[in-house]
Amino acid sequence: MIFIDTCFGKKSDVMPIWMMRQAGRYLAEYKATRAKAGDFLSLCKDYKLASEVTLQPVDILDFDAAIIFSDILVVPLEMGLPLRFAAGEGPIFDEIITNIDDVARLDIKAAAKLNYVYDAIKLTREKLAPNKALIGFCGAPWTLATYMIEGQGSKTYAKSKKMLYQEPELMHKLLAKITHVLKEYCENQIKAGANAIQIFDSWANALEPSAYLEFSWKYISELAEYLKTKYPHIAIIAFPKGVGGFIECLEAKIDVLGVDWSTPLQVALKTPYVLQGNLEPCRLYSKQAIKDGVSIIKELVKDKAHIFNLGHGILPDIPVENVRYLIECVRNA
Repeated sequence: MIFIDTCFGKKSDVMPIWMMRQAGRYLAEYKATRAKAGDFLSLCKDYKLASEVTLQPVDILDFDAAIIFSDILVVPLEMGLPLRFAAGEGPIFDEIITNIDDVARLDIKAAAKLNYVYDAIKLTREKLAPNKALIGFCGAPWTLATYMIEGQGSKTYAKSKKMLYQEPELMHKLLAKITHVLKEYCENQIKAGANAIQIFDSWANALEPSAYLEFSWKYISELAEYLKTKYPHIAIIAFPKGVGGFIECLEAKIDVLGVDWSTPLQVALKTPYVLQGNLEPCRLYSKQAIKDGVSIIKELVKDKAHIFNLGHGILPDIPVENVRYLIECVRNA
């Protein structure tokens, strides 16, 4: 698999490419399947439909890897926090974590209830071409904790940071419990057929560097070490969004570091990892911007192994023909 070879540092003549949120609303086929499921969470829980939308972008656009269709928030859901998706508002937890009793009530065996994810991986791996990689994933403990404390997305993360600074021991207990569940969750994804695991730290940039290293990266590192020790052949990718200012401080047993579009690639190149990213997603609105962006990234990485990806997820109104053009530029430029 060209994708896995690249994760482990092998340079190939053609750069592998996949996109975050590649199974999504920019594809008419995805919208049709989601309508069949009824709602987003139902789509996540129907393993056959989840597998179907996982395969769509690979079948239609020939990406080098598929990423299993799910959501990072199925973990806190199965840990005991009821989850709903409200139109125009996104995910909402009506019950939140506020004290040690709330943390104690969380189900530490939640990974055993996520069979719909593992079944989707098994089915997808059976149908996916042998030369295409299948990526499993999870949210980083810090990012999951913010949703569990705030109840939804936040602009300030005030509740989460209040707990972090006022009750650091409580925050560490919550993060440790989430990490424990994620170890089993990711391990089960690997056993089901995932060739790589990506850890999404979407809200990494909410913290100052010292707090980030203690309350987020520490737990990503623990999770990565657990997985690499048991499954050294599985590629581990970390995507901490918005940490370019201290990216050189990120030491862990990961293979690939995802680079968001706000982080200069020349800065990320100072790290010891294979890099993934960092094309600005809005470049996909313009073919000329796509061509220029691909050229810039290719010139910067030159002879290094690199996985082409966006610096965040693809937006829902991007024309499919522009995605095709991106793939063409990456493979032929």
